[in-house]
Amino acid sequence: MISPKVALPALLSLALLGCSREGELTSLGVITTRSACPTVAIPAGTGDITLFNPETSRDASAIDVVASITDVTSTCDETGEYIVSNVNFVVHAQRRDPRGAREVTLPYFTAVVQGGSNVVSKRLGRVGLRFAEGEYRASTTGAATGRVLRSAATLPEATRREITRERKPGDADAALDPMADPAVRAAVQRASFELLVGFQLTDEQLRYNATR
Repeated sequence: MISPKVALPALLSLALLGCSREGELTSLGVITTRSACPTVAIPAGTGDITLFNPETSRDASAIDVVASITDVTSTCDETGEYIVSNVNFVVHAQRRDPRGAREVTLPYFTAVVQGGSNVVSKRLGRVGLRFAEGEYRASTTGAATGRVLRSAATLPEATRREITRERKPGDADAALDPMADPAVRAAVQRASFELLVGFQLTDEQLRYNATR
């Protein structure tokens, strides 16, 4: 099996040089490293949630609780058949009325996405926030796990050879980026995964986030 970590070209067509380090500028270009671990991100519009009281109002005076996902961190284990990513995050919330102790439960999702659009798996979870008497703010932590089949995140041998083969000055394709080849680009995209985390919002909440 080909290792899912291979050197990819940046700016110019590159060769794998034995002494080159990631980010190092060489006579043939810049060496970068591709990892099989999924990129962890919060999809646009899902990192915040607003609760209203009454629920049907969208007036600023009706805002009840506002919460945000922050401080997303992850670890990745590439040693097994499945690449396992563990994500941790913090939820900060603020309420309008500090009177009385109160608990608020918010739904969130984690999704593994292949090639930027294909949702491989999705899981739902909940985080609980407890506002103390007289307190406007509360915080809590959440966690999630995503699994990617190693073989799916591994570049085909032919693609890896095309990307990493040495291109010498004077060669006809020396200045051509192999990623400009649609077949190479598609193979890299298929082997690329994201682990997304965000609030599980209703259509109305998504519209509110997009227009506020």
